Amino acid sequence: MTHRSFRAPAAAAVVLAAMASVLMAHQPAQAAADRIRLGSASDVSRSTWNGPAFTMNGAGGIVTASMTRAIDEIRGGTGSLDVVVLAGSAPTSGSKTPECDTITGLAGVNSCTTWTLTTASDGDNGQMNTDVRNAEFVYFAGGDQCRYAAWKGTALEASVEAVVAKGGGSGGGSAGHHINSPIVYDACNGSVTSAEALANPYDRYVSFTTGMFAWANYGAVINDSHFVTRDRMGRTMSFLARAVKDGLAPGGSAWGVGVEEGGGSLFLDRNGMATQYGKDAYVVLADHQPEQAAEGKPLTYSGFKIWRLTPGSTFDFKNRPTCGYYLRSVTNGVTDANLYSGTPVTDCGTQGGGSAIAESEPNDTRDTADDATALASPGTLTGGMKSTTDRDYFKVSVAAGQTVSVNCAVPTAYDADVYWLDANGSTLTRSVNDGAGTDESLSFTRTATGTGTYHLDVEAYSGSGTAAYSCTLTRS
Repeated sequence: MTHRSFRAPAAAAVVLAAMASVLMAHQPAQAAADRIRLGSASDVSRSTWNGPAFTMNGAGGIVTASMTRAIDEIRGGTGSLDVVVLAGSAPTSGSKTPECDTITGLAGVNSCTTWTLTTASDGDNGQMNTDVRNAEFVYFAGGDQCRYAAWKGTALEASVEAVVAKGGGSGGGSAGHHINSPIVYDACNGSVTSAEALANPYDRYVSFTTGMFAWANYGAVINDSHFVTRDRMGRTMSFLARAVKDGLAPGGSAWGVGVEEGGGSLFLDRNGMATQYGKDAYVVLADHQPEQAAEGKPLTYSGFKIWRLTPGSTFDFKNRPTCGYYLRSVTNGVTDANLYSGTPVTDCGTQGGGSAIAESEPNDTRDTADDATALASPGTLTGGMKSTTDRDYFKVSVAAGQTVSVNCAVPTAYDADVYWLDANGSTLTRSVNDGAGTDESLSFTRTATGTGTYHLDVEAYSGSGTAAYSCTLTRS
């Protein structure tokens, strides 16, 4: 948003100043944390609960169907539970407790308490943390996720985690949806559009918070909201490319979960199975390094994998599918057409493997190489140079006439080189660019008949560290 200055006439300025002094005399400099409780004044006391369960909503309001399911699953269909709603600001009109107004009308709810917390330090409010820990579900209202990210490291973070750990649940809508993913687009510098993020993935408005909530079976995810209505597929693609490029997601792959507004809600059960309610949601996978993601340059990324979840459909986040997606790419900041629909790929399992392999030591020789013969294409190989003499070997199979391209993103902690070896260990091609953090790339075409076995050797030239390199291997 652009803010324009306004200069009042001198007489009006005097009046405004006088009015301001009166208002300041009657209002606190900062609003205190505010608590409103509906329902029973006493909390439920019970030793075991059947969650966790989560609701991820595309807009700020409660979606009755998914919330009812969360309540039922947590309480095991018997008894009642307590809910706390957390908000970073109070509603500007209407009810002061819109979420609790809906929640208290649902079966199995003992009470619902709304806490409005306007400062980061409110995350350490004693009464609020007591209410949260005594609750069985915590719902983050819509608003500004940057305010929620400011609670990282406060007592509130641990209190919400304690609710989930005892078999309760967490959820939220809009900003509250964002804060429930392990990689949070925090919008602390302002909101970014798809066009802006695609034109420059390192736009100042693209900022993240990590290390806050990390729910089981939901790793490496970036949530987004109001997804189709506000055309946010493009910015989610940019977020994912950034997450892979910057090493924010473990294993070299990042997942986006975009939920539509108007009643869209993704329910996640204790086993990692998600069910979609109301409106569509989209799961987007970036499983290799972007071809281009750099400051001031438009994004280029080939082959985002996208699953469209219509109401009633499911998605297994614990055992994430490797088929059923459609593919869309971005070239110099321009996306393919029809981002929100496509024909699912049905032959994606022919490569026979997953999309990422992390090294497992010892793998310093060809005999102990990590087996990447079943790696999907494109696929990602990750590891680290633990010492200045470290070598990581990966075994790869190549069919007759097939070309293999390898592009390695190397962290600034060390200088690593890559070698392509035949079955006897002889070097067929290599990439040995100078300088710590300098990327490496090579390609090889098998001209012989049949299928051959080769080894990719990633080895330290200078320096070492735990920061991960990421090599994207593509067969064509």
